[in-house]
Order: sequence, then structure tokens, then C-alpha cells
Amino acid sequence: MNNCFWTDIGVNLTDSSFDKDRHEVIEQALTDGINKLIITGTTLQESLDAIQLCQRYPKQLFCTVGIHPHYAKVHSSSDFAELNTLTKEAGVVALGETGLDFNRNLSTPAQQILSFVTQLEIASTHKLPLFLHERDAHKKQLEILKSHRDDFTHAVAHCFTGSRQELYNYLDLDLHIGITGWICDERRGLELQKLVKEIPSNRLMLETDAPYLLPRDLKPKPKSRRNIPSHLPHIAAVIATLVDKTLEELNHDVQKTTLDFFNIND
Repeated sequence: MNNCFWTDIGVNLTDSSFDKDRHEVIEQALTDGINKLIITGTTLQESLDAIQLCQRYPKQLFCTVGIHPHYAKVHSSSDFAELNTLTKEAGVVALGETGLDFNRNLSTPAQQILSFVTQLEIASTHKLPLFLHERDAHKKQLEILKSHRDDFTHAVAHCFTGSRQELYNYLDLDLHIGITGWICDERRGLELQKLVKEIPSNRLMLETDAPYLLPRDLKPKPKSRRNIPSHLPHIAAVIATLVDKTLEELNHDVQKTTLDFFNIND
């Protein structure tokens, strides 16, 4: 694994669980072969914090800027105007995390849809890829994406855990697919383990979604339940086996896809 360099496309590094050792976690990831980290923006403030982190590691850290559907209700039109401005900052490579979450409905569906469409328009204006969240809202999210598909460049379904039909719905729209340590779960990840070989190599990207979704099959089992970017090579090794590739072959394909998607020069 030491010969491979990876990009973690989804790390919540602004999360409070990293407040005591954020820079140690980053340095450990770089040591472990994850030479690029893309920090997820979920609120206006976290997007600003992510940009500041990127400024400290200009060649290793990049970020998305966006407003997660959970927080749609607490953001005003002026916030979206500022978000539009943030897209021009150095290190910003995508718009998101945006989409719909009808599972928890921490914001109403109407608030989420308005926020999502607004961010789709911002991404389209700046030709930025989209970093998408979706939970229990596939039908509506697909409808919105279809109606705007001629406007945005490309998008990744972050942390995909859906059905075969949902996978092909996204692939038919020429979307990319982000896979996390969910695939390492012997209970919930079984369907994804079967589906991953159906994802074209030029559409597959990898992420930890740290500090969430710690791979359940890590041995020895970590003392902490907090996920970290350094676990990405483990996720990659599991996927390589499932898609019948060597780790080096998977690395070559995934890295090319990822760097092209986010327009990052290696």
C-alpha cells in the first residue's frame, strides 16, 4: 500500500471531534499515503473554516463549499450570496455538500429543495462539480438533477449506499459515485459489495467521510470509534478485492478519475 497515493474526497475535518488533534490527523494521513484530502463544507461557517485549513496545506488540502440539507433552514439569501463568493477562493474544488435528506427532515423539504436548487445554480454559474448528499429522497433528488443536468458540469453521489436501480439512475445521468467504509460493513454493506463492480472505473471515487463510518472490519479494532483519513487504504484494499483488481490498478484508475473530476493537478 505504501507505493500508492490516494485522495480522500470526503473528510469532515472541521468537525469538533478533530479540535484537539486536527493537524496530527492531517500529518498522519499524509504519512500513510493519502496525499490529498478534500474537506467537506456543510455550513457557511464550516466552509470558511475549510478554506482556512486549505491555506495552511495548499498542495494537500482542498475543499467543497456548501450548505447541507440539514442546515437549509438556518441560511438566508445573504448566506447564499456569500457562498457564491467563496467559490472563487483558492482550494475550492466543488459545491456542496448539498442535496436532500427526507430521513431526518431537520429542515423542511421545501427549505431543502430551495437550498439545493440555489446551490445547483451557483455550481452551474462557476462550472464547479457538485458534491451530493441524499437520504430517503432519491425520487425528488433525481427529478431535480434531471431538470438541471444541462447546466452543471458533473457531480458525485457522495457516500453512496443505495440500490442497484438508484445506482443506475445516477450513472444514466453521468454522475460519479463515492464509496466509503460502509462497504466494509458485514451487515449493512452486503448489497454495496455486490454493486461496486458495476460502477465504471471512470466513475468511482473513494472517501472516508471521517469522523463518521469507521470501517467495521478493521483489525485490530481501533479504541476510538472516530474514523480518520488514514483508514482510506483499508477501504481501497477491500474494494480492490471486490472488483478483481490489484491495489495498484485500482489506485491508478481512482486517482485519475478523482483528479480529473476535481480539476486538481497531481
